[in-house]
Amino acid sequence: MSGDSNLTIRLLGPLDVSMGGHTVPLTSARLRTLLAVLALAPGRPVSVDRLATAIWDEDLPANARRAVQLYVTRLRGALGADRIRTEPAGYALMIEPEQVDAVRFGQLLDAAATVPDTTVERARLGEALALWRGAPFEGARSAWLESVDAPGLVERHLTAVERRAELELAQGRHEELIPQLSRLTAQHPTRERLCALLMQALFRAGRRSDALNAYQRLRQVLDDELGLEPEPALRELHRRILTEDSALAEPVDSRLADGPVPRQMPPGVADFAGRSEALDRLDALLPDTGTPEPAAVVISAVIGTAGVGKTALALHWAHRVANRFPDGQLYVNLRGFDHSGRFMDAGEAVRGFLHALGVPPQRIPPGLEAQAAMFRSLVAGKRILILLDNARDAEQVRPLLPGAPGSLVVVTSRSQLSGLVAAKAAVPVTIDLLTYTEARQLLSTRLGAGRVAAEPEAVDDIVNRCAQLPLALAIVAARAATYPEFPLSALAAELREPAGRLDALANVREVFSWSYRTLSPQAARLFRLLGLHPGPDTSAAGAASLAALPPRLTRGLLAELTGAHLLFEHHPGRYTFHDLLRAYAADLAAETDPEAERQAAVLRVLDHYLHTAYTAARLLYSARDPIDLAPAQPGVVPESLDSVEQAMEWFVAEHTVLLAAVDRAVAAELDTHTWQLAWTLTDFLDRNGYGHDWAAVAGAAVAAAERSASIGAQARAHRFFARALYQLRRLDDTNRHMRLALALCERDGDPVGQAHTHHALASLLGRQGERTAALEHVKTALRLYTEVGHRHGQAAALNAIGWYRAQLGEPQQALVDCQRSLALLEELGDYAGAADVWDSIGFAQHQLGRYAEAIACFERSAQMHEEIGDRRFAAENLVHKGDAHHAAGEHDAAHEAWRRALPILEELDHPDAQLVRANLKLRADQP
Repeated sequence: MSGDSNLTIRLLGPLDVSMGGHTVPLTSARLRTLLAVLALAPGRPVSVDRLATAIWDEDLPANARRAVQLYVTRLRGALGADRIRTEPAGYALMIEPEQVDAVRFGQLLDAAATVPDTTVERARLGEALALWRGAPFEGARSAWLESVDAPGLVERHLTAVERRAELELAQGRHEELIPQLSRLTAQHPTRERLCALLMQALFRAGRRSDALNAYQRLRQVLDDELGLEPEPALRELHRRILTEDSALAEPVDSRLADGPVPRQMPPGVADFAGRSEALDRLDALLPDTGTPEPAAVVISAVIGTAGVGKTALALHWAHRVANRFPDGQLYVNLRGFDHSGRFMDAGEAVRGFLHALGVPPQRIPPGLEAQAAMFRSLVAGKRILILLDNARDAEQVRPLLPGAPGSLVVVTSRSQLSGLVAAKAAVPVTIDLLTYTEARQLLSTRLGAGRVAAEPEAVDDIVNRCAQLPLALAIVAARAATYPEFPLSALAAELREPAGRLDALANVREVFSWSYRTLSPQAARLFRLLGLHPGPDTSAAGAASLAALPPRLTRGLLAELTGAHLLFEHHPGRYTFHDLLRAYAADLAAETDPEAERQAAVLRVLDHYLHTAYTAARLLYSARDPIDLAPAQPGVVPESLDSVEQAMEWFVAEHTVLLAAVDRAVAAELDTHTWQLAWTLTDFLDRNGYGHDWAAVAGAAVAAAERSASIGAQARAHRFFARALYQLRRLDDTNRHMRLALALCERDGDPVGQAHTHHALASLLGRQGERTAALEHVKTALRLYTEVGHRHGQAAALNAIGWYRAQLGEPQQALVDCQRSLALLEELGDYAGAADVWDSIGFAQHQLGRYAEAIACFERSAQMHEEIGDRRFAAENLVHKGDAHHAAGEHDAAHEAWRRALPILEELDHPDAQLVRANLKLRADQP
C-alpha cells in the first residue's frame, strides 16, 4: 500500500493525527469525522452515502456528494493528495491497518482470542489495552460514530479488560486488580462479569464482606433499572462466598484450569434488519432462571433457502445472547452445500472444537466416536453456545452435540433435519423470505430512510425482483450505495425481465447477473476464476496466481468485487464467497471460459500453493532432502518467505486451503501435484500434531503415487504415510507401510531412501522395546548414508547409534559415536540436531555414573529445544535431568525437574507422563 508509513491515526480517545512525529491539525469536527470513518476501513473504499450519513446524520446538504468531495479535498490538503484514492465504490484512505490504533486494537484482540497459550494471550491483550486512551472518537461529534462504531469498540474494550482480569486472577494477582475492577464496576454498574471478577478478587484478598456488598449493589441496580435478578452463575458465586468455599481462594480460574475459553463466533451483519418473529422464538428458547438449555436448536428453511439469511440471523442472535454463555462460544461452517462438493466431515469439525477447547492435537484419540466422546466430556457441565452453520444433514451434526444440558446448539441448514428434530427434541425455527416490511427496512438501513421513502414504487419493484431474499437485496443495496445519484427507479428498471417474475432462486441468479454485468472485464474474469479456486477462502496472492495477474492489480479487483458484495473479506486480507455466489462463478466460468483456460487456471493456483509450500517446508526443516518440482506455470508468483516464523505463519493461515488443494489435485487427476503437496505439508502437520489431517493427505499421496510410474514417489508416500500413522500410534500399520517403502527403495536402487527408511524403522522398533533390532537398522542406515556422502544423515544415524548403544549398556562407545555426530552437526550448522545429541551424551554420562556432567548435558539440550520451540523434547530432557539428580541423591532438584516437565508431558499425552507422576507422588510420600 502506498503512503507515508509515519502517518498515525489515534481514534481510541481524543482523535489525534500525526505525520513524521508532528501533529496534523484538523480544526473541523466534520473533517475529523470524515477521517475517522475512512481510517476504520484502511485501504478499502467507503461509499459516499455512508460518509455523508456519518458527517451530517439526517441533516444532509442539498448536494451531499459534492459536499463530501469538498471535505475530501480538504483532507487531502492536510494529509497529501495521494493519501485518499477515489474508487468506483467510494473513497479509500491508503494507510496500513497497524497505523490506526482502533484497527490495530481489533487485530490484537482477534489474535489473542485464537491462541491456546494464555501467556501469549495475556501479552496480546496487554498490548491492545495499552492503545486505549478513553472514549473513542472524542472531538469528532458524529451521531453515526457515537451510535454505530463507538459502542462496539467500548464493548470489545470491556470484554478484553474482563478477560485480562481473569488471566491475572489465575496468576494470583487479585490485590493489584481490586482498584481497577472497583472503578470499572462503578462506571458499568449492571455488568455482571465485572462484578463477578471483583467479588473473586475481594474474596481472595480476605475481604469477604466487601465481596458480598459488591453483589448486593449489583442486585439492587439490576432490580431498580431493569427489573432483573442476577444471572445464575453470579448467584452461585455469591452462595459460594457466603459459605466460604475454600476452592474460591485458589489463585486459579476454574475455566483456565479446564482449558481456554473459546470465542469463535464470527462478526455479525452490521446492518441486520427484520426477523423479529424468528428472534423472539429463539429468545423464548433461552432458559428461565435455573432451567437448563435444550440440547439443540435447529434453524431450517423452506424451499429456496439459499440466501434467505439463516447464517445472518443465527450470528445476530448469537452475539445478542453470548453473555448468557460464560464458558465460551464455538462456531464451525460445515460447508454442507459447498459447490465443490467438499463438505466438512464431522471428524474434522469435532477435532476443531477440541483444539479450541485446549486439547493438544497429540491427545485427540483416533476415530470419530472417541473424539465425540471427548468433546461431550469437555463441555459437560459448561454453558457454551455452539453454532453449527450450513449443516448438510443430521448425521453431520450428531457428533457435535453435547450430551448434557447447559450448552445450547444452533444449527443452520437448507435441509429440514427432521431426524434431528425427532431424535434430539430439536426445535425447528423455520425462516422464509423477508416480508415486504422487513425487505424495505433492510434497504432503509443501508441506503437511508429518506431515499427509500422517496421512491416507494421503485423499492417495491426491487423487492419483487430480489425475491425478498437478503443476499440479493444486499447486492442491489451495494450497487445503489455506490451510485447515490442514480434514482432507484433506474436501478429497478435494470432488474426487470420481460418474462415476468421468476422463481426465487433463479431470480437471485438474475440479481447476481445484474451485479456481475457492472464489473470491469478484469474483475469479471477474476470472479469467474475464483469459482475454480479450491477454497474455502483465498489470499490476494493466491487470487493473483489463479488469474495470472500482478498482485497490486489483483488487490484492486478484489476491492471491486467486495464493493459489489460478490466477494467478502471475512478476515483482513482473506476473501470468500457465499456458496451460491461460488456456484454462480463456477457456472459462469464453464459457460464463458474455454476448458483449456479453466484447466490452466487450476494448474496455476495449485502451482502457487505447491511452490510456496515447498519454500515454507524447506525453511521449517532445511536438512530435509529436496524433491524436484516442475517449473511453475507462467503467471504464478509464489509468495516470498524468508524465515521459519514466516513459514509457520503462512502454513497456519493456509492450512485448510492446502488440504482443499490436495483434494482438488486428486479430483483433477494431477497425481504429481497430489503427492508433492502432501510432501510439503509433512513437517507442518507433524510439528503441530495434526495426525488426522496428515494421515488423510498422506493416504491421498500413496494412491496418487501408485498411479504414477515413479517408484521413488511411491516410496516417499508410503514413508510419510507411515510417519503419520506412527503419530496416531497405529504401530502395526506404521510397520507395514515402512516395509513397503523399504522394498520400493530397494527396487528403485535408492540408497538414501533405504537409509531414511531403515532409520525410521529403528525409531519404531525402539518405541516397541526392540533396541537390538533398532541398532542394526540404524547401523545399516549409517552405512548407506556414508556410501553416498549424505552428511546430515550420517550425523543423525551416529547419534541414534550412540543412543541405542547407551540403552544396551555400552555407554563409553556411545559417547564416541555421539561426539562424532556432534562434531559433524556443528560443522553443518544443524542446531536442532545438536540439541538431540546433547541429550544422548547426557544419557551416556548418566550410565557411566558421571551425574554432574549428565545434568549439564540435559539442561543444555532442554534449553536448545526450548529455543527452537520443540516442547516435547525439552520435556523429555527435563525428565532425564530429574533422573540424573535422583541418581546423584539430589532429590529436591530431581523433584523440581520432573515438576517442570509434567505439565508439558500431560498436555502432549506423552507416555512418560504416568511415570513422572508416579515419581513425584513417591517423592511427596517420603518423610
